[in-house]
Amino acid sequence: MTGSRPARFTADDYRARMRRAARAAEDAGLAGLLVAPGPDLVWLTGYAPTAVTERLTLLVLAAGQDPVLVVPALEAPDAAHAVGAPALTLRDWTDGKDPYAATASLLEPTGRFGVSDNAWALHLLALQRALPDTSYISLTEGLPMLRAVKDAAELAHLAAAGAAADATYEEIRKVPFGGRRESDVAGDVADLLRRFGHSQVDFTIVASGPNGANPHHEAGDRVIERGDMVVLDFGGLLHGYGSDTSRTVHVGEPDAERRRVHDIVREAQEAGFRAVRPGAACQDVDRAARTVIAEAGYGEYFIHRTGHGIGVTTHEPPYMIEGEELPLVPGMCFSVEPGVYLPGRFGVRIEDIVTVTDGGGRRLNNTTRELVIVD
Repeated sequence: MTGSRPARFTADDYRARMRRAARAAEDAGLAGLLVAPGPDLVWLTGYAPTAVTERLTLLVLAAGQDPVLVVPALEAPDAAHAVGAPALTLRDWTDGKDPYAATASLLEPTGRFGVSDNAWALHLLALQRALPDTSYISLTEGLPMLRAVKDAAELAHLAAAGAAADATYEEIRKVPFGGRRESDVAGDVADLLRRFGHSQVDFTIVASGPNGANPHHEAGDRVIERGDMVVLDFGGLLHGYGSDTSRTVHVGEPDAERRRVHDIVREAQEAGFRAVRPGAACQDVDRAARTVIAEAGYGEYFIHRTGHGIGVTTHEPPYMIEGEELPLVPGMCFSVEPGVYLPGRFGVRIEDIVTVTDGGGRRLNNTTRELVIVD
């Protein structure tokens, strides 16, 4: 482990989130929100069913009314033990009864509702049959920033996840790389993430030599050789919040070109970080990082956005990409991860999670961004 666990969320925390979400829905012209099992339900209530089945589980939120969680009777005891349960009303239903009729009674018959992205079509279509004059929009489209601004407790969780990822990098750079398969090193990374507290490992990219030119390369049987650049990108969930960091190491002494490309990416990452400030547009972060790489002559080899939001999932809004004019506000958390990918040769990526502060930005990853030489 890497330090003490952040303070656990309370029923009051979940109550505040549900109220905030209901107000946001009202401000967006929606009659309410319908939230199925998944990240949004966990964020709003602390409840994650042990198994997601064809039985309807749905949180109904609307401004001016108490939150209601419609839940199968056989799962009601588990739902009642969720931390956020005291902040809502449970309405259970038994097999053989119509859960959609029970849910329909909670909804405005002609309302437009935001629906969590992972709601099953089975359930949404049944609600439409019960209330044919209702309409629906996905939360990503209707309220994309619902979870984007983190409170102090959430920031503490993200900082702890970042510290665990940093500890993992500090240890993995000590292990042998040369002569081992990418998958062997990836296994070491996963083991370290768990040792430092992660309950879930989402990805362990170890991309050596020419594989480094594929940003989402899946670690395989390639044997890492002396002279290889190796892109490391890994993360997962610790206490329910995500980590995600990238560093690029070199096996043995690098040549001048590899050092230069790494320096360019490091400068681009620094430029992206320095562009983080309240009121700046998301695209400003992308532009700052991309300009450094383009001016160095590698613009065509930076082939992805500069960053993505992170929270209870490792990828969520906001996105640092050209065309995204959403202004940054304190509490937003996202990656800054420019890269250069030279097909058939090597790649370089450097990534930190950054949060917006009143005066600029703060990194949640703090390991060296210099090129590290490994054995």
